[in-house]
Amino acid sequence: MRSTSLAAFVLSTISALMLAAAPAGAADLKIAVTGVASANGTIMVALYNSAETFQQKPFRAAAAQAVAGTTQIEFKDLPAGEYAFSLYHDANGNGKMDANLVGVPTEDYAFSNNAMGKFGPPKFAAARFALPADGAVQSVSLH
Repeated sequence: MRSTSLAAFVLSTISALMLAAAPAGAADLKIAVTGVASANGTIMVALYNSAETFQQKPFRAAAAQAVAGTTQIEFKDLPAGEYAFSLYHDANGNGKMDANLVGVPTEDYAFSNNAMGKFGPPKFAAARFALPADGAVQSVSLH
């Protein structure tokens, strides 16, 4: 019985040391959204990690109560790498990006790097940014 306890102690000690030595690979991304016109509604954010999924299937999504002026949003524990995001101010709280009859957004929006597209959203390459292992802060202005 004693050797079993010793073996369990050694195994748990080795496991703890391996976990402590493992690189932290999780980064936090903080987004400061400026130009928020009112505290009505929610800021909706979609985070993408590839050109293939950009504007199609978010890697992660988040929402934050709008704060007039600047709204802060945070994604925690992301792998370091390349990302892009799109966001909009759902001021009327209907859960979708409102647009006029020809498809032009009627609610404020932004893309990472303050990227703008011609006749539609920008390409991933224009909105792409690097997220290092120690995290980053991105700032965008609503349009």
